Formats: sequence, C-alpha cells, structure tokens
Amino acid sequence: MLFNLFNSMPSVSTQELEAKLTEKPQIIDVREPNEFIGGHIPGAKNVPLRKAETYTPKGKVYVICQSGARSKRAATILKSKGYDVVNVKGGMSAWSGPTRGGKL
Repeated sequence: MLFNLFNSMPSVSTQELEAKLTEKPQIIDVREPNEFIGGHIPGAKNVPLRKAETYTPKGKVYVICQSGARSKRAATILKSKGYDVVNVKGGMSAWSGPTRGGKL
C-alpha cells in the first residue's frame, strides 16, 4: 500500500487548473489535432498521446485530454522519465473554463 502511495500520480480537478491559469501553467493537451482544434484551454500545447514519449516539458506540466484516460497514460510516461507532471482529472469533458478553437 505504501509503495502505491509514493508512486501515485499527482492530479488536479479542472476547477483547480482553471484557478491557476493566471500563473500561465504549462499545459499539454494529448488529444488528437482535430479534437484540439475543436476547442482547448488557452495557452495549451497540442502533443498527441502518440508523441508524449518524445516530448520534453520545461518544469511542471499539466496534462489534459478529453476524459482523463489518455492524459493519465501520457502523465505516467512523462513521470517515468523524471518530469514533474500533474494529471487533470475529468479532462475537457469536465472543463468549464475559457476555451479557444485554435491553431496547432
């Protein structure tokens, strides 16, 4: 039990992430480009799950997808490489903050 406790993935709710937007956190959205274009968090970078293995964040990074499943996988990959990663629970399905349709 303790082993899992120390290896658990840090996570935040979409409301907690929204409260941090003024700090301009590094956010990666691991959905596919067509999903990202349909609406994403302002300032988020599109890094599809298939590219998470080669992504190099600078400092703490928040990972989001549509529901939370892909972001958890991507966060696990990045954390295993030693990065400071936070998974966003519920994903864009739970996001009620500002969104932007956008560019890649």
